[in-house]
Amino acid sequence: MEFIDYYKTLGVAEDASGDQIKRAYRKLARKFHPDVSQESDAEARFKEVGEAYDVLKDPEKRGAYDELRLQPQAGGFAAPPGWNYEFHSAGDSAAFSDFFRTFFDAEPGPGTVRDDPHAAPPRDVHQRIAITLEEAFHGYRPEIETRLFDGPGTRRLKVSIPAGVIDGQHIRLRGQGSGDGSARKSARGDLYLEIQIAPHPMFSTDGRDIYVTLPVAPWEAALGASVRVPTLGGPVTLKIPAGSQTGQHLRLKGRGLPGSPPGDQYAVLNVVLPPADTETDKKLYREMAERMNFDPRAHLEGAL
Repeated sequence: MEFIDYYKTLGVAEDASGDQIKRAYRKLARKFHPDVSQESDAEARFKEVGEAYDVLKDPEKRGAYDELRLQPQAGGFAAPPGWNYEFHSAGDSAAFSDFFRTFFDAEPGPGTVRDDPHAAPPRDVHQRIAITLEEAFHGYRPEIETRLFDGPGTRRLKVSIPAGVIDGQHIRLRGQGSGDGSARKSARGDLYLEIQIAPHPMFSTDGRDIYVTLPVAPWEAALGASVRVPTLGGPVTLKIPAGSQTGQHLRLKGRGLPGSPPGDQYAVLNVVLPPADTETDKKLYREMAERMNFDPRAHLEGAL
């Protein structure tokens, strides 16, 4: 088996903080998202980035992975003696590498040591579930597959994901965890589903707040305008104040993810210059330069 360097996959140092890992993941996930990327290997890279983040974002998994990194890697990689970690991941494990399925998935892999589940006391189980931003906004009722921790095989559970869940939130399913083999829920632990919201090609999130980059023409920013803005609940009209600038945040109150209180949506303005491809266009720009008393570097005068 080939060892996978997840730090190299995300392009971060071994001592990177959780925030640095999250920022690197978001950047690469947007770059290789199959819906927007022009890269020929976008889908494969997107899966590799997601797999690396699945391990490095979780302190327990990352600690176990750092332990694996200390093992000799020449001549094929195998689990160190006494390896007895047990992790559970959502989704189709076939989408992940052999390395991930062996060490970081619920199904036992070669070289992996498992305790007898029948002898274990009631124990909580953690599993991730990936959903879209639209599903987080509207609510979602998926059927998930989870391992039967009291015996061989898997089971399917109908789960209710409430509208307004945020990335990293946990949903508790009482009595659906690991136990002593009894059918009684009271004899088993709980199953905790950690919500993982997939990157969106248009929107980004911060808790329940949603952000969208809104391109505007120079005259819309200078003179003010009313423009249509996409939101998860449907397009709305937004008034742009006269004199707006690139980077300015305009709030759409209550247009974020549902909750008590609901989040807001922020339109981040990006003033886009029209191209000067024709002589007529160039003439307009020259006239603006001659007629408008404007120096964008006036505030730097003392430093130049």
